Amino acid sequence: MDMHHHTPFDPKNPDLASVKKLLDRRTFLTKTSMGIGAIALGSLLGKSLFGKGNMAAPMEEGVTSTVFPNYLPKAKRIVYLFQSGGPSQLDLFDYKPELTKYQAQDLPESIRQGQRLTGMSAEQSVFPVASSIFKFDQYGESRAWVSELMPHTAQVVDDLCFVKSMQTDAINHDPAITFLQSGNQIAGRPSIGAWLSYGLGSDNDNLPTFIVLISKNGRGQPLMARLWSNGFLPSRHQGVEFRSGKDPVLFLGNPEGYDGKDRGEMLDYLKKLNRLQHDTYSDPEINTRIAQYEMAYRMQTSVPEVTDMSDEPDWVYEMYGEESRDPGTFAANCLLARRLLEKDVKFVQLYHQDWDHHGNLPGGLRAQCKQTDRASAALIKDLKQRGLLEDTLVVWGGEFGRTVYSQGKLSPDNYGRDHHPRCFTMWMAGAGVKPGFTYGETDDFGYNVTKDAVHVHDFHATLLHLFGINHEQLTYKYQGRRFRLTDVHGHIVKDILT
Repeated sequence: MDMHHHTPFDPKNPDLASVKKLLDRRTFLTKTSMGIGAIALGSLLGKSLFGKGNMAAPMEEGVTSTVFPNYLPKAKRIVYLFQSGGPSQLDLFDYKPELTKYQAQDLPESIRQGQRLTGMSAEQSVFPVASSIFKFDQYGESRAWVSELMPHTAQVVDDLCFVKSMQTDAINHDPAITFLQSGNQIAGRPSIGAWLSYGLGSDNDNLPTFIVLISKNGRGQPLMARLWSNGFLPSRHQGVEFRSGKDPVLFLGNPEGYDGKDRGEMLDYLKKLNRLQHDTYSDPEINTRIAQYEMAYRMQTSVPEVTDMSDEPDWVYEMYGEESRDPGTFAANCLLARRLLEKDVKFVQLYHQDWDHHGNLPGGLRAQCKQTDRASAALIKDLKQRGLLEDTLVVWGGEFGRTVYSQGKLSPDNYGRDHHPRCFTMWMAGAGVKPGFTYGETDDFGYNVTKDAVHVHDFHATLLHLFGINHEQLTYKYQGRRFRLTDVHGHIVKDILT
């Protein structure tokens, strides 16, 4: 009998012998163009060529065949300082000295152009122009205009790239925040951090890829967990919220009388049960849950280590401000963010509330700037002195801007501003972004973009580009169509890139 003779494989009528032929060792090595060498090389390079996790995403169901990153990235990690409520660009960064000429006059229709209003000011009979009561000055070699409310940010303007021509589609908070965080006004899509986790994987095996920090005692518009959701992506890509207090991550610690060895044995048995379940149902979410249990086990050591601030010297606390000693404040979260970035956490998202100043804007804005200005600037300085800013992207901004006209009564020292989606200011710093640069212009009323508009989809496309990702190729097939963060348009803002 010829031991090397095999029946040809017939895909329509496979038999045991022909299937074995496809799986036997000799055929496998013959069909593998580079043989065992390719497997060995892949095992060596798979987690180190561009990042530890870059080979994981293409294996998941629903992703395109593209391996990310598509090209050499400028950014390895990001911290997004989200200012929830809509900071007033006219009182912080978009200086409009000519407005004093029109103080208290009705906003010209040639400027408003019939643009939609919120229900909070739509019934006003007049829209009185309110020039900012705050003093502006130019700072740094870049001569950037900054309000007196941001004295510490003014010290780092030569590291910042101001985008004064941001535009969004939404005029109310919930859809506008959802749009900035997920690329769509309707809840249910994956957030930016989830997309990055999905496309690039993790550079730290002991901490989540995507971590969320929320300033404590926040007021104003509510923040929902779906803002850092994985959407329809596998659940391991969702953001993990770290809280202030004894237990930064809920349900992470062992119950009383339960030690690490017990937890390890429990996880081993749980993994066996879950694998049996996966073998039966082939549900990929089961493997995701296995990975999450294992991550939680490793986090029992890594989280207490990274959240223990006792090793930070006094000069660091002084730089971030006295509030940085109080866990859960914006300042403390900025300092914790730096520690997480040092551990190569890919995406750290900070949320700070109460920028929604429909009335008493001068008082409310002073309070928010006092809580955030120093720490935001300190984070830039700290990352820079540690050599991290060159490959860390820092983003600051809210969901939209504020109107040039006053909502409600206007007085010489008090006014409010309504929501304004047609132009607002954000700033970025670090990896691949031009330092000491201002992009985009608005009209003399700060009401319309007159040069270089940047839509939210353009911002997302540019962010992904800095991570080496072609935003049109990072897709996921769900319910019969392929979705992406910039669904379905977006242009890279090349002029702000180095």
